[in-house]
Amino acid sequence: MANTKGTRSYFGNVRRLPSGRFQARWNRGGKTHSARTPDGHPLTFATEAKARAWLRTNAEAIKSGAWSATPAVVPAVLADYAEGWVTSRTLSERTRDHYRQLLRAHIVPTFGKLPLTAITPAAVRSWFGDLEGRTGPTARAHSYGLLKAIMATAVSDDLIEANPCRVRGGGQASTAKKMRPATLPELTALTEAMPERLRMLVQLAVWCSLRFGEAAELRRSDVDLTRGVLHVRRAVVRTESGTVVHRPKSAAGVRDVTIPPHIIEPLRAHLAEHVESGASALLFPAAGGGHLAPSALYRSFYRAREAAGRPDLRFHDLRHTGQTLAALSGAGLRELMARAGQSTSGAALRYLHEVDGRQAEIARRMSGLPGIERAG
Repeated sequence: MANTKGTRSYFGNVRRLPSGRFQARWNRGGKTHSARTPDGHPLTFATEAKARAWLRTNAEAIKSGAWSATPAVVPAVLADYAEGWVTSRTLSERTRDHYRQLLRAHIVPTFGKLPLTAITPAAVRSWFGDLEGRTGPTARAHSYGLLKAIMATAVSDDLIEANPCRVRGGGQASTAKKMRPATLPELTALTEAMPERLRMLVQLAVWCSLRFGEAAELRRSDVDLTRGVLHVRRAVVRTESGTVVHRPKSAAGVRDVTIPPHIIEPLRAHLAEHVESGASALLFPAAGGGHLAPSALYRSFYRAREAAGRPDLRFHDLRHTGQTLAALSGAGLRELMARAGQSTSGAALRYLHEVDGRQAEIARRMSGLPGIERAG
């Protein structure tokens, strides 16, 4: 059995790849070369014997220079290679659409017609700097991260020697603007300014820490008023090919959320007045039926946030507000993660940091405990 360090052959050597396939390699001119197909793509083999046979067959041609380790083919250009990269990946429809949008808007206009070998670290650094004035920090970071991932695959495919994406922290978005949770009076004003059929959507986004896609896919069968539980099992997204219903991205996203008692009766009234009968009836259908589109929600939400005096508030900020309120109510890290369907602690920790202002009050109460002598 060959190992990853390589097994000697009559000419060259054979290496077993992490995928389990075998690669035929040899040294020439101080560089390591590997077998390729006629169109220049990496050639691997199902067995070690087949890789050895390829080396025996091509040994003389390689030694004499008649076999070229770099076939005379047109070098792959970024636009074509990137499209193949996106197409071949196992991605959700939403992610695939997002990657293609980033390519169209930010990557292909600069690098699309260039051969992969012509994309240099200096060119990437200049492009990344230019993006700062043309798009937001999140899109900039996502574009850089996508280009870096594509070029990393090109390195693995032996199409380029090294990844030219070397901007430290380039894939991390730093936003100076900090989200300010809505206050209870602001939430009341916001809810009252929404159309009646969408008021409960705002309530659930806050008090059950729901994402829009989760709320838009809620059905009558997902609501258990007897136990006061909301079953979050699916989410809906809109892609270039249409509406797609899927399970949450992580296992943690599938969850049961306890509904705060103060919205049980309003939710019961919403079910009676705005939801059709039948277990599969959507809680918040579009006016013409089917799933509510984000654009349809935003038309009402933007007017409502103005009425509440919070023109800066995004719909997703309602979920953040709900998590902050849960932290203020005493929820710990694991409880916050479970409530919001988060699989990592990073996001949940932000809400605990939001309530750090309680530390002064806690310290004051500690000093007031019986038996504590005051200094001075």
